[in-house]
Amino acid sequence: MKKYGYIGVAFIILVFGIYAVPKIVNQFKTPKLVKITEVPHFEFTNQNGEAISNSFYKDKVYVVEFFFTTCPTICPKMNENMVLIQNEFYGNPNFGIASFSINPKHDTPEVLKAYAKKNKATLKTWNFLTGKQDDIYQLANNGFTLYAGENSEAAGGFEHSGMFALVDKNGFIRSRVDENGNPIAFYDGLDSKGIQMLKEDISILLKE
Repeated sequence: MKKYGYIGVAFIILVFGIYAVPKIVNQFKTPKLVKITEVPHFEFTNQNGEAISNSFYKDKVYVVEFFFTTCPTICPKMNENMVLIQNEFYGNPNFGIASFSINPKHDTPEVLKAYAKKNKATLKTWNFLTGKQDDIYQLANNGFTLYAGENSEAAGGFEHSGMFALVDKNGFIRSRVDENGNPIAFYDGLDSKGIQMLKEDISILLKE
């Protein structure tokens, strides 16, 4: 204390506070969620044999993934994390999930229903969807820009993104921005940090 004096110590604390406070405040600042694009019209069949379109999710916040039931690589982890999201918002009528199969020839409604049961997907607003493969690929690659395609050399015969898309009540894909102000667009369905960010942003959209 004698070396710096009371005035010197006060000055150091003041300078530290000037630089530290904004960082602390930013940690608790509500993320700004920007619009990416509007989800195009779709209509497919769910695990119960019901026709499901965009209108099912009207006024709901929902999460989208593209997967297939026989996927031996990333799908099990993706759906494990999706169940965590399901459980976080269970019972909220304004929340839903849409899981689109990229192998619809195999993934019939009956197969999807068994898969949902096996993986504890019990949310009534969680639809496992199948239909014409070309239509699903069009939705994935052009509607959401989440890659999906056949590849005989890939494990399971298909390739797809491990990212989740977040859609607001008005049908727009939304996301937070990174530290440079650029939209992250999608959330990593394989990463715990990505899942936590997604949970936070779902909560924000549910309040809009």
